[in-house]
Amino acid sequence: MRIVLLLFLSFTALAGCVKRKIEITSNPSGALVWVNDREVGRTPVTFEFTYYGEYDIRLALENFEPIMTAAWTQRPMWDAPFVDFVSDVAPVNLESNTLWHFDLEQPRDNPEKLLERAKILRTKTLDTNAK
Repeated sequence: MRIVLLLFLSFTALAGCVKRKIEITSNPSGALVWVNDREVGRTPVTFEFTYYGEYDIRLALENFEPIMTAAWTQRPMWDAPFVDFVSDVAPVNLESNTLWHFDLEQPRDNPEKLLERAKILRTKTLDTNAK
């Protein structure tokens, strides 16, 4: 019995590990990133995650439109239920890397053009009501 216990402890001491990472990049870089309402840093940013599935993503950078979206992580075959036990104790290091890239856009509305459109619409509305 001691030999089995000794073999088991030796085997687990040699066991590798599984690392799960998400890397978020943006164009332009430097956007502040929140994942599931938790600030994780500025792009490009890499962080570890625990579970696969859907994540709420928010990016913000001054003078650019903010992005609010959802993104998914895909489970590799070696990290599927029941198979993951073997990969967790196997003497190898495994990595699951997910890359999300976002292109930030310039603001769509110019304040001067918005005021000009509002004045035109107001004039049209007043002309219609006067008739």
